[in-house]
Order: sequence, then structure tokens, then C-alpha cells
Amino acid sequence: MNNWQAWAALAVFAAVYVLIVTEWVHRVAAALGGAALMLAIGATDDEAAFFSTDTGIDWNVVFLLLGMMMIVGVLRRTGVFEYLAIWSVKRARARPFRVMAMLVVITAATSALLDNVTTVLLVAPVTLLVCDRLALKAAPFLIAEVFASNIGGTATLVGDPPNIIIASRAGLSFNDFLVHLAPLAALLTVVLLAMCRFLFRDAFRFDEDRAAEVMALDEREAIRDPRLLTQGLAVLALVVAGFVLHPVVHYAPSVVALLGAGLLVAVSKVEAKDALADVEWPTLAFFAGLFVMVGALIETGVIETVSKALADATGGNPLGATMTLLGASAVLSAIVDNIPYVATMAPITADLVHTVGEPHGQVLWWALALGADLGGNATAIGASANVVVLGIAERNRQPISFWTFTRYGIPVTAVTIAISAAYLWIRYHALA
Repeated sequence: MNNWQAWAALAVFAAVYVLIVTEWVHRVAAALGGAALMLAIGATDDEAAFFSTDTGIDWNVVFLLLGMMMIVGVLRRTGVFEYLAIWSVKRARARPFRVMAMLVVITAATSALLDNVTTVLLVAPVTLLVCDRLALKAAPFLIAEVFASNIGGTATLVGDPPNIIIASRAGLSFNDFLVHLAPLAALLTVVLLAMCRFLFRDAFRFDEDRAAEVMALDEREAIRDPRLLTQGLAVLALVVAGFVLHPVVHYAPSVVALLGAGLLVAVSKVEAKDALADVEWPTLAFFAGLFVMVGALIETGVIETVSKALADATGGNPLGATMTLLGASAVLSAIVDNIPYVATMAPITADLVHTVGEPHGQVLWWALALGADLGGNATAIGASANVVVLGIAERNRQPISFWTFTRYGIPVTAVTIAISAAYLWIRYHALA
């Protein structure tokens, strides 16, 4: 980091981060303005920003979101989300905390099978309808679901994009993640439920009249277009199968999502312009700007400098390397999106694994995965699912500010990282 462009890129990123945190300007304007400045000062260029898989816009994420937003938009027209909202409220006897617990568990479990971004796209509309029916503020429920999606996504190779990067670099299988991280993810979900009971205690206001109204509803009457629902669910099932069978079919999730969206528009009577009308375009634009800015930090060597400093700080000590990697990854993934962070940190972690050697080498990959995945809960821009949910909330006129999210995210991240540190120490060092 010896050139002026590196320092300039760092200054631009810091300034944009301040604008996002303080909300002096809209986060989309801040991200796109920051990306433009990165290009203007030469910290990155059009080739790196738009075409590089390492330092540019992650089109896999963008097109995955685009495809799934179109599918969700078509499904919304069928009334299925109203059906699920009424069904879930009735099963929880309209008790707010029971509703939150049900949605948290469903989100965590689904995020382990799908990716967490797809999960929140499906669950958020149901949540908004549930809260509307019960006259509850949606923000606590949406925030809790984001936490659950990032925790649940930790459990499997396909649950969170950083895990896919780690698996590719380290040669880890789906079963490796299942054996080593799924038990911890299950424990952290239980811990999250206990924390939600305390953190969001003011949100669990029980309205007997509203509850009685919902309990009297017949959820089957909410379905407005059974034929479109059948088509939509069939396509969604194919998309989910494509995600799960990725190791076999070798189609990227973005390709599967776009194929599914195209197929659904083709077989249904929904016009393409109507399906595209439900896409969260500001969210996609924010992602594009954020990816360009972080890519500029990679191009100018800022992130590599920080990552190497982390590696040097461990001194080759297995336990020290594990805890440093876990903690530092949690902090850095709260500041920059965890996908480009892991992409940059993976080769450095590989060198560190070689230095540490067996039998403690593999635990460093779990430390990186846990730090990046769970650290993403700390701030509103720490993970893709966070940004998506904030965009949905804003579109539905229930905006969640950066500080509202972060006020809850920091304690959740601190507790889950502390439990993860204990888990890694006991399982891979104390009992090794």
C-alpha cells in the first residue's frame, strides 16, 4: 500500500461509509457516487469493475437476486404469501413471540438448504403481511430473520456465498460443512431465539381484537389464482432442486434463478414488464456500487495489506491463528461485504493453513467461515441478505435505519462469535 491511489481509495470508502452510517444521503446514492469516484481516481477501471471475477461486480449475486425477485413477484400475485401469513399466525395462536420464533426457525433451516439471500426474499413478504395483520412493527421481525438467515447459512456449503468460495479454495465438501458447522449453527439458532426474546421485548404487543380477527380467517380464501400458484410453485421447486444439485449439474445459482424466472414468465400469463416491476432495482444498484468500491480496495492492495497483517500477527501459533482469524474476519466482514473479503482472504488463509500444518490446519477454514458469515450480522451492509431486507422494508414504507439494525446486530454478533470461539477451542484444540 505504497501508492497514493490506495490511500485515496481508502479515504473514498471511509467517506461513503460515513454517509451510509449517518444517512446524510441515501445509501444507493452514496454507493454509486463512491464507485464513480473510485473509477475517476484510477483506483479501479472498467475492466476490473465490470468484468473481473475477483475485483469487480459479482454478477452471480446480482443476477441471482434479479431472478429470485422476479419469481417472488409472480408468486405474490397468487395470494400465497397472504395464505402463509394467516397460516403461521394461526399456528402460533397469534402470539407475537411465537410468530417470531416460528419465522426465525424456518428462516434458519431454509437458509441452510438454499442460500440466505433467496430465503429472505421468500420470507420477508410473509413477515410484512403477518405484522400488518397483527398491527406489529415489522422491523424487529425482519431484523431477527436476517440474523437467522446468516446463522443458518453458516451450516452448509450452499448456505452462504463465502462458504462456496472457501470450499472451492480448500477442497471441502458439502458433508464437511455439515459435520463441522451444522451443529454449531443449530446451537446458535437457539441462542438467537433467547436473545430475540430480550432484544425485541417491546415489540411483542398482543392485540386481542386483531388476533381474534386473524384466527377467524380461512387462509384458503387468500389464494387468488390457483393455476398461477401451481405454475409458480413448480418452477420454484425446480429452482431449489437446481441449487441443491449444484455439485452435480454445475449450473451457477444465478443461472438457475434466471432460467426459473424466464420459464415462469413464459408459461404463465404474467407479462415480463409486470414481473420486472417487482424487482428491487435500488438494492441491485447498491450492490453494484458496493462491489466496485470493495474491488478498488482489492485492486490497490488495501485489503491484501490488512489480510497479510492478520496472518503475520498469528506467528504460526495454531490457537492464536484460529482466534485471530475468527475475530478479525468478524470485524472486517461487518465493514465490507463478506463475499469480496473472503475472496481476498482465502489464498492468505491457505498459506496460513500450510504454515500451521496438521492437525490444526483445517480449523482455520472454519474460523474464516464463521467470522465472515456471523460477522455479517453486525451492520446493515455486512452481508447480502441484510441489504436485501433493508431494501424490501424501505419499499414497503417501513424503513430500517443503519443504526437501528446495528444496535441489535453488534450484540448478536458478539455473542455468536464468542460461542464460536469456545466451540473451535474445545473441539479442535482442547480435545484434539
